[in-house]
Amino acid sequence: MAKDDKAEARASSKKVGALRGLAPFMFPYRGMTLLALAALVITAGMSLLLPLAVRRVVDGFNEDVAILDQYFGAALAIAALLAIGTGVRYYFVTKLGERVVADIRRAVFDRVMGMSPAFFERLMTGEVVSRITTDTTLILSLIGSSVSVALRNLLMLIGGLILLSLTSPKLTGLVLLIVPAVVVPIIVLGRRLRGLSRESQDWIANSSGAASEALGSVQTVQAFTHEGLTRAQFADVTEKSFTVAQTRTRVRALMTVIVIFLVFTGIVGVLWIGARDVRAGAMTPGELVQFVIYAVMVAGSVGALSEIWGELQRAAGATERLVELLNAEDSVQDAAQPKALPRPVRGEVVFDDVTFRYPARPDVSALNGVSLSVQPGETVALVGPSGAGKTTILQLLMRFYDPQSGAVRLDGVDLRDMARSDFRRAIALVPQDPVIFATSARENIRFGRPDATDAEVEAAARAAAAHDFLTALPQGYDTWLGERGVMLSGGQKQRVAIARAILRDARVLLLDEATSALDAESERAVQAAVEILSEGRSVLVVAHRLATVKRADRIVVFDQGRIVATGTHEALVAEGGLYARLARLQFTDGQG
Repeated sequence: MAKDDKAEARASSKKVGALRGLAPFMFPYRGMTLLALAALVITAGMSLLLPLAVRRVVDGFNEDVAILDQYFGAALAIAALLAIGTGVRYYFVTKLGERVVADIRRAVFDRVMGMSPAFFERLMTGEVVSRITTDTTLILSLIGSSVSVALRNLLMLIGGLILLSLTSPKLTGLVLLIVPAVVVPIIVLGRRLRGLSRESQDWIANSSGAASEALGSVQTVQAFTHEGLTRAQFADVTEKSFTVAQTRTRVRALMTVIVIFLVFTGIVGVLWIGARDVRAGAMTPGELVQFVIYAVMVAGSVGALSEIWGELQRAAGATERLVELLNAEDSVQDAAQPKALPRPVRGEVVFDDVTFRYPARPDVSALNGVSLSVQPGETVALVGPSGAGKTTILQLLMRFYDPQSGAVRLDGVDLRDMARSDFRRAIALVPQDPVIFATSARENIRFGRPDATDAEVEAAARAAAAHDFLTALPQGYDTWLGERGVMLSGGQKQRVAIARAILRDARVLLLDEATSALDAESERAVQAAVEILSEGRSVLVVAHRLATVKRADRIVVFDQGRIVATGTHEALVAEGGLYARLARLQFTDGQG
């Protein structure tokens, strides 16, 4: 099923009742909500009183001037109360909307930040960002404006109909004959509008995701001269988003035209009859003016409600998408009563008959019956062809995923029995693709331990052979490194990431191709730093360049998700097999 087909199918089953998902966020501010409602009721009441004052003025125009002045004074007092009430309502409703949306954004971000990588295999980060920004903006419009306007117009509609019936039951009966003709198009076209609203939001999310992906890899796009193709792809997604939005706008405009035309046509007919009643003496001119004003209020309320209905549809779709994130089930969960990691941490790592398949590739075993133990203070290198399962070992040890069978233990405790935040504090990771944040070099290193002093940050940078190039930057350690570290070369990024891991001072150190982007001189310096850092720590090193792992206490060779050999460099070379073949290919090219 195509993306837009799935979006349409999903949208067709949704109701405005999805807005109930906002209730938990509004409940803490029920006092503010009640104040806004009170102001809303007062303003609606004042609006409904104004026609009564107008009637008095019209019918009493020939009365004593003093009485006429009182009527005008009462009208001004009502107008003043209406103005004050409107201002109070606007303040509290707007404040409530901003507060609730801020809470929703924080709740969604907090939820998503705790999700395992398996979650992001199913949902692009660009779409998540779109939900946090675009969808919450729709909710802000709903709470800060649409709901208030809808309730006010609903009160005006109900109050206006009651006062219409008190003014002239005959004319009111004629007005009510129009109601079914107005309600039917609202219901029929409203269903279509709901589906289009959800589909429109889906395409907006797709557009945001496409833009995020393209801009995040702009150098690769430009290097392969794919600017034109990427622009065309983004234009296609954006055009589809526009087409759906245009259709939604057309349906909403049609609904507005039909409703307003029917309402005002009915009013004109009713006024024609009312004018004849005035001439016949069946009602006073003031009563007719009062009836006209109430009829206009009722018509305006119906028209406003028909427009707001579309906003409610869009906000319901946005709420639904945000609630989906808040209620999303994660495949990796902390235990209800987590065990504590024994202190002090020794750093013993055990993989016990572990079998694992990535959620995106459920038919392929990334690890198949792997048993591996790393003793405290031991350095173990994981080598093998690409896709053999080496990096998967590190991901399972960080508990980004859970194995389908077997167990991963740290200091004798199954990772699934501990809180992830607990045992991850004992682990430092240097990934193959180092992440550099859009902040200063100093703060990028301090990310490893936020409470570290400047002296400790610089000491870690020296140990990672990063001090010299960092001090050469325009503002030294305080130089802003740009988004994704565009100010640095690949090797420099890796050394900053290594400094971050050194600063963390964890008992277990994970190095995933940590020196792959370094030149020979920097690699030697970092290797020396890693050897010092490794003393008394458990280290798992993933490497394709065998020269970097020759000094490991033990080398574990992976192939197709299994351990095929274990030993020292010399023993494995003498043994022959996969490791010897890899060593021969690398070292005969002058490496090592």
